[in-house]
Amino acid sequence: MREWRHDCLKSYRHGSTGVEMEALVAASVAALTVYDMCKALDKGIEIREIVLERKSGGKSGDYVRPRRKS
Repeated sequence: MREWRHDCLKSYRHGSTGVEMEALVAASVAALTVYDMCKALDKGIEIREIVLERKSGGKSGDYVRPRRKS
């Protein structure tokens, strides 16, 4: 199985909230674009684990996703 990782960074400094949602949507669209380009090779492609790794600022403050134990 081949894996592909895409990191999406969204930065906004003037009081906007919900910026992490924009980053998650951007990462999802990027993954769907790769799927669309590769589906002729393998229709069994899976898109998994679109997650928020970290954020800072905003109404809810800072967040860092806990590391999963292997």
